[in-house]
Amino acid sequence: MTDYYEIRHTVGFEETNLVGNVYYVNYLRWQGRCREMFLKERAPSVLGELRADLKLFTLKVECEFLAEITAFDELSVRMRLEELTRTQIEFSFDYVVLRPNGELLVARGHQRIACMRGPNTATVPAQVPDALRRALAPYSARRG
Repeated sequence: MTDYYEIRHTVGFEETNLVGNVYYVNYLRWQGRCREMFLKERAPSVLGELRADLKLFTLKVECEFLAEITAFDELSVRMRLEELTRTQIEFSFDYVVLRPNGELLVARGHQRIACMRGPNTATVPAQVPDALRRALAPYSARRG
């Protein structure tokens, strides 16, 4: 088993700019997509809590670009748990292009989220749900 959760993605023309390389905002979209698919596949009970009153607020997001990618590149977005506190989670992301001759790291990212509960006008910090803690445990970058 790997220490990361992974989604695979084929880059499309709509994700590139006039020059032909991937437009930067897509890297942030892929972080969100990876996080969403993780919830769907590894912590589906949390989705019910999100439909109730749990909210996941993104506090910080960043991405460092190391190499350009273009349409039809095969991409692996790999998410790891960096830090888990009582109310917050920090993820790291590696963006890796998969090529017949090997893998190429093209970007790195981080994302910090806070768990909140309550109505939109009065949200308060909340504990990270136990189901989410359990689902995240195998993906800790600090394991072992």
